[in-house]
Amino acid sequence: MTNWADSIPVYSTESGRIKQKQNSSAAKPAPQINDGFVRLRREVKGRGGGTVIVINGIMLPAHELKELAGTLKKKCGCGGTVKDGIIEIQGDHRDTIAAELQACGFKVKLAGG
Repeated sequence: MTNWADSIPVYSTESGRIKQKQNSSAAKPAPQINDGFVRLRREVKGRGGGTVIVINGIMLPAHELKELAGTLKKKCGCGGTVKDGIIEIQGDHRDTIAAELQACGFKVKLAGG
C-alpha cells in the first residue's frame, strides 16, 4: 500500500495527469531505543556557544523525570530543563551527572564529544 502523505506531486506530459512521486528524502525520526543505558551527550552547536549536557534514555514518568532533573541541577549548581522526556543541564558537568546517576542505580554511557 502506498503512503501518499510522504509524496510530491509530479506532472506527467504523457497522460496529462498529476501523479504522485514518492519522496525518498523524507526522514522520519527514529524511535527512542531503550537498551538500559542512560546516555550523556555534550552539545554546543546551535546553542549560542553555551555547553549543554543532554541526558536521554531515562524511562521514568514525567513527574519523576522533573524531580531527577531538579536533583541534578542542584548537585551541579546550574540551570536546566526537561523537554520531551530528555533532560538538558546547562554547563559541562558530565562527570558530576554521571556519578550522581550511577549512585541512583542507572547504567551510564558518555556519548558524543
